[in-house]
Amino acid sequence: MKKTFILKLIITFIVMTLPLSVQAGSKNKLTIFHAGSLTVPFAKIEKDFEAQHPDIDVQREAGGSTKMARMISEVGKPADIMASADYKVIDNNLIPKFANFNIRFATNQLVLCYTDQSKDSDKINKDNWHEILQKKGVNWGHSDPNLDPCGYRSLMVLQLAEIFYNIDGLYQKIVDNRPKRNIRPKSVELVNLLKTGNMDYAWEYLSVAIQHNLKFIKMDEHINLGHYQYDVFYKQAKVKVTGKQPGTWITKKGKSCTYGVTMIKDAPNPEAAKLFLAFLLSPDHGLKTLKTMGQPPFIPCRVPTQKMADFIPTDFASFVQVKE
Repeated sequence: MKKTFILKLIITFIVMTLPLSVQAGSKNKLTIFHAGSLTVPFAKIEKDFEAQHPDIDVQREAGGSTKMARMISEVGKPADIMASADYKVIDNNLIPKFANFNIRFATNQLVLCYTDQSKDSDKINKDNWHEILQKKGVNWGHSDPNLDPCGYRSLMVLQLAEIFYNIDGLYQKIVDNRPKRNIRPKSVELVNLLKTGNMDYAWEYLSVAIQHNLKFIKMDEHINLGHYQYDVFYKQAKVKVTGKQPGTWITKKGKSCTYGVTMIKDAPNPEAAKLFLAFLLSPDHGLKTLKTMGQPPFIPCRVPTQKMADFIPTDFASFVQVKE
């Protein structure tokens, strides 16, 4: 009996000295779905945010933006925040039923990545890359355009290259030399294939190339989808992707790369979501991290209308302006 009493005292003391979050069983969970291309900067932003808010446990799930948005809208998976590599994915899949606003917070551009192991890595340059991608034995790939914006943007770059270089049939010749197995669910999966020598070339965002120390070829501004000044030219590229319903299709038109973020209407943890978005959109915190990792942010961030701006919580409204 005496031993039992002492044991109970020890257990009681241990429980009483534990942090409240541990006694409760878990921290205050915040669920974020985001584009695969945001994995590296969001890992840093998560670490910095949790240092300021130790009671909040950020749990991230990365994937193709279209896939992640559909996990919310079609599968019903609970999430607090969704960040997309293409802001239009949020417009098309989440607004107005699942979200009220869509904040454009960063840009990017497409580059062709490779390593020293890649075939013709010693010959490829900004003038001959399209010739090398047509060569037999050159193994190249991109992400799935039905699941990931980087996928349909990769195909848009090839279409724009045909127009810009004025080479009839260039797009189809390059695509015909790409094995279907090299179409992967998300663009960041291609990084490992490059580094292990299982792929010679892959289309990625510039930020991803920088973050993973990959070699890359920069495209001309007319075709890299990185400059809104060329949006009229970019619109000439069109790619069909699967729609919301089976058997339906949507035509995506070329447009400069713009990332969007939103808070889900029925977010399980709205207060934590507001805190994170305030941190992410701050020029001194999240946007600074993006900039240092090769992804230019919008400062201030943007929404297209005052009506949408009115939905933005006061916690981070000062970081957002109305601008088309």
